[in-house]
Amino acid sequence: MDKGKKRRLISLFVVAVFMTAFYVFVLNEIIQFPNELKIFEGENQSLDVKFPLKAENKKDPNNIIRLVNQEVDKNNRSISLNPLKLGKTDIQLKLLGVLPIKTLSVEVIPKVKVIPGGQSIGVKLNTKGVLIVGLEEIESIDGRKYNPGYTAGLNIGDSILQINDEKVRDAEHVTDLINGNGNKMLQLRVKRGEKLLDINIHPVKSADDGEYRLGLWVRDKTAGVGTLTFYHPDSMKFGALGHAITDIDTGLLLAVNSGEVVKSKVASVQQGKKGKPGEIKGIFYETTKPIGNLEKNTHYGIYGKAYEDIKNPLYSQPIEIGFQNQVKEGKATILTTIDSNEVQAYEISIEKINHQKNPNVKSMIIRVTDKRLLEKSGGIVQGMSGSPIIQDGKLIGAVTHVFVHDPTKGYGLFIEWMLNECGVDLNSYRQLANSDE
Repeated sequence: MDKGKKRRLISLFVVAVFMTAFYVFVLNEIIQFPNELKIFEGENQSLDVKFPLKAENKKDPNNIIRLVNQEVDKNNRSISLNPLKLGKTDIQLKLLGVLPIKTLSVEVIPKVKVIPGGQSIGVKLNTKGVLIVGLEEIESIDGRKYNPGYTAGLNIGDSILQINDEKVRDAEHVTDLINGNGNKMLQLRVKRGEKLLDINIHPVKSADDGEYRLGLWVRDKTAGVGTLTFYHPDSMKFGALGHAITDIDTGLLLAVNSGEVVKSKVASVQQGKKGKPGEIKGIFYETTKPIGNLEKNTHYGIYGKAYEDIKNPLYSQPIEIGFQNQVKEGKATILTTIDSNEVQAYEISIEKINHQKNPNVKSMIIRVTDKRLLEKSGGIVQGMSGSPIIQDGKLIGAVTHVFVHDPTKGYGLFIEWMLNECGVDLNSYRQLANSDE
């Protein structure tokens, strides 16, 4: 190979490496650049834009925002988005200020305010239909063993909603319907995941007690303790837990037929240790005066409507919420109830933020740094789920899970996901709490 050809190949290789590195860098910046952004009225938001990219207004005839360039250094530029009024507009990301490569949708919305929680609560949930948690054989009066549920194709985790077109109220109601039907075939309406199935099943007369049975273990209710996350005064809606209530045997989310949230006193706290999560044990009280009704059980918390205003001794007035783009690593506090039945604030550190396009309970990693809480509970324990996370005076999230291998650490959920589930309209809902501005 002659020297000229060798030099050309080396040059082409160097160019290829440079172009690949350039492409990877630009692609990474594009991926990290958000697709949409919500900004509260009256609050500026900064975006870091690195060379060779440039951000500019695509079209903004309504003057929703003003872009202000703030140079950090010769290769990096911070763009300040200054909201001028409520509305929606687009910002375009351009390569070398010429080639459009991505559009960012920006919406300026009214400030949303809530009363943060931290109170220990008791949750009583009645399921929609009954949940199958076990299948068993039955010894019939003919001396043979049958498993009618298994034979009919029923699975653990199925929910029985109807029997012979009659809605199922609870486990006792199931027993009455089966025995009232005698030896005849039953038609069940069953929910399996998101599917509805019609299944025929023949009951068996038990040799033990002469009752007709289907060979099913079912559950129709559950109860437990957790922590209130927020109360929205204008709608009287509340959110708690930050994660779903699931069946202890199947791990499946329990569909709500009815339920209530009541006051709970902390009876004891079992400290969390490495490999063994701790637990708050609570006692329900004033059950004749519940806090509110339970309407939804979702992967991102439980939600309902309060019967009367919920007070927080630490916050007499509602505070603003913060979106995920306002959350930053560093100091924050959680509100929770450990002893004396009083809500208290404890220091934590937000160690990692996982920016999300879709809801996920692992929005951020937090660590308990407050010595008082570490001494009392060892960190995060079961029953603290839903404890509100506050940073810079704004409610930004809720505690969801503890790290089993390190109880001082856990996950938090962005508050915007909980408010969406609750039904508080973050896009257009103007709160009365802001009427004095």
